[in-house]
Amino acid sequence: MTASMQVNGALDFKHVPQWLDKAKELAAAGELDLAGVTRADSAGLALLLELTRRAQALGKPLQLRNPPAQLVELSRFFGLDTLLRFTDR
Repeated sequence: MTASMQVNGALDFKHVPQWLDKAKELAAAGELDLAGVTRADSAGLALLLELTRRAQALGKPLQLRNPPAQLVELSRFFGLDTLLRFTDR
């Protein structure tokens, strides 16, 4: 069964260390709702890649739901959109 967790606030260089403290729980959730993300930068993308890697190591996919446009555009710019599983509900 997939559990969904909310990700709210900034996913940027300043705030990523706080999210990394919860990385194990976030990666195991199976689904992250990103609708509450207010700002993101390359550090935020790196976090999502790390969470995706950790989820794969656990043998489960990580769905990234409701990403803000800024996050989708950044992932396309860096060529990461094929690695990150962004979906809208």
